[in-house]
Amino acid sequence: MKKYILSLGMAAVLFYTNSISAQQWSIGARGGLSIPNLTAGSGSANNSLSKGYSSRLGAGFGVFAEYQTSKLFSIQIMIEYSQQGGKKNGFQAFPVPAQMAPLFGSQAPPYLYADFNSTAKFDYLMLPVLAKFGWDLGPKKKWRIYAGVGPFAGLLLRGKQVTEGTSQIYLDEARTTPVPLNPANPSQGLLTLSFDNTKNIKDRLRQFNFGLEGNVGIGYKIKRSTIFLEGGGNYGFIDIQKGTANGKNKSGAATVMIGYAYSL
Repeated sequence: MKKYILSLGMAAVLFYTNSISAQQWSIGARGGLSIPNLTAGSGSANNSLSKGYSSRLGAGFGVFAEYQTSKLFSIQIMIEYSQQGGKKNGFQAFPVPAQMAPLFGSQAPPYLYADFNSTAKFDYLMLPVLAKFGWDLGPKKKWRIYAGVGPFAGLLLRGKQVTEGTSQIYLDEARTTPVPLNPANPSQGLLTLSFDNTKNIKDRLRQFNFGLEGNVGIGYKIKRSTIFLEGGGNYGFIDIQKGTANGKNKSGAATVMIGYAYSL
């Protein structure tokens, strides 16, 4: 009899444990707005090409699995697509094109200057692993606020530079020295170029990145489903350029996401 009761009790405990374990896992998806920017480096690696970027608008979305170890703590693993990059609109430096180098002979400057729009567009596949802390709110525990932070690894999928505009060319940032169309005969006029172009620059960029991601959010529970809204961001620790000719930049983005999770 005792063995029977003990066996029945162990079976009940295992059933209860398995039920609790199943409730600890959830899966879901999120998507929304990415607001990326490029941060210039410092020291000798920094130059006129890496400075002056501002934020652009992009997209981000991902799928995730989350394991809750307690009412307060969980681990979230996500596969995420993230658009990164930045933009510079207006007067800025650009490298001397190879076809223009003969105009300057042996005295070719490192950069020229013009008024145009430039957008760096990078697409990453990222794998963040976040430690999340959350608290249930309200008399029925329907609301939950949370914060999460952790490392990510990123793989570059695409990198391109989109430029637009037509501008007169200058030798200096102060616009005091325009470039003549023919240096041997300045009376022929001043040099003007079209910048309408899209370049694939993936081969100039590191294929791997590593950094930190974090977010804060609020969710509302409906039985096993949760709808949530969160804001956060990510920042890469590795310089994205392979060399130093274009300076050094680090990538990052602010994010605003809406998502759905289902408890298994």
